Amino acid sequence: MRIILFTGKGGVGKTTLSAATALQAARQGVKTLVISTDPAHSLSDALDRELGPEPQEIAPNLFAQEFDVYYSMKKHWDSIRQLMLSVFKFQGVKNVVAEELSALPGMEEASAFLWLEEYYRQKDYDLAIIDSAPTGETLSLLSLPQVTQSWVLKAFPGQRFAMKGFGAMVRSMTGIPLDKGMDELENLFDKLERIQQVMQDPEVCSIRIVANPERMVVKEAKRSYSYLQLYGYNVDAVIVNRIFPEEAGKGVFARYLVSQQEYLREIRESFEPLPIFEVMHQGQEVFGIELLDKIGRAIYGGSDPAAILYQDTPFEIREEKDGYLARIKLPFVEKGAVRLEKFGDELVISLGNQRRSIFMPRFANYLQLKGYEFNTPWLEIHLVR
Repeated sequence: MRIILFTGKGGVGKTTLSAATALQAARQGVKTLVISTDPAHSLSDALDRELGPEPQEIAPNLFAQEFDVYYSMKKHWDSIRQLMLSVFKFQGVKNVVAEELSALPGMEEASAFLWLEEYYRQKDYDLAIIDSAPTGETLSLLSLPQVTQSWVLKAFPGQRFAMKGFGAMVRSMTGIPLDKGMDELENLFDKLERIQQVMQDPEVCSIRIVANPERMVVKEAKRSYSYLQLYGYNVDAVIVNRIFPEEAGKGVFARYLVSQQEYLREIRESFEPLPIFEVMHQGQEVFGIELLDKIGRAIYGGSDPAAILYQDTPFEIREEKDGYLARIKLPFVEKGAVRLEKFGDELVISLGNQRRSIFMPRFANYLQLKGYEFNTPWLEIHLVR
């Protein structure tokens, strides 16, 4: 099964482009599932169809699903839900609040991975397209299952998944199903790790960044690209959405059109050689199959929207004896032309009058910059503990 995930700042049009891509693939005979992980549930609005927590066919070869974290937990991971409910009630939390708190941190995103693991294992679809929540929530996927596992271990200090006998004793004394919940959590983490490996396979999964030609959106797109490259996810395209036509540049939109051209140029230069698709503003709200088909054809023409559009590894980081080596690919650059500084978890690369920021994982705050060297086409950065 091929997987494509759309990410970007909130409000840039990820849902529209996810649905348009799914529709084009389905019309080419690919059995396609488009999934929304955004709690706002705007996928049903884009498709102009009522959707539920289970996949439903809305056009030939096209299925759609909107996740519901409580439905997912009740159906697939009810022992975890019952464990959390029991713990909170045991601590005196009222029923309604306990139900709300029963969803573990990150479970909305984890549910997407767990459903995806099921579809991938069972080979239910040829293509799964994920309409993700805004960038911050999408990036939280990258740290699963470690974050969730850490949270659970803090919630139950001193407990380990292997302590089956102790869990059974706790259940007999307090009614809290600790053993069953821990068994299910072990299984959950195993599934998360398996699907993470699948999504980090560039032959299976691609990520497409959606942006608008606006300052804050472009900055966030660059930041998310750095993180995605850092964690080994293959970004195969950037789609610039809602571009105003030149004829709109009169009156109140004149200044906006000037800045729009500047940001379009910045996007093209910054993300090269990634394929960059540009989608014009439709002049109206986009919902329904007809408009989605128009947008999908404008992006992909007659080409395969499920194809791997680009594959590269421009950023690498690996552990060394005394720290880490980060390598950044900088083609067409001469030796001596690059300068680099480190500020906390940020690496700032200067090339002529251009500067680029690379955001490292948070642990980089505690690493020291030992030095760097340029071996064409790689900038190699040595960070020590």
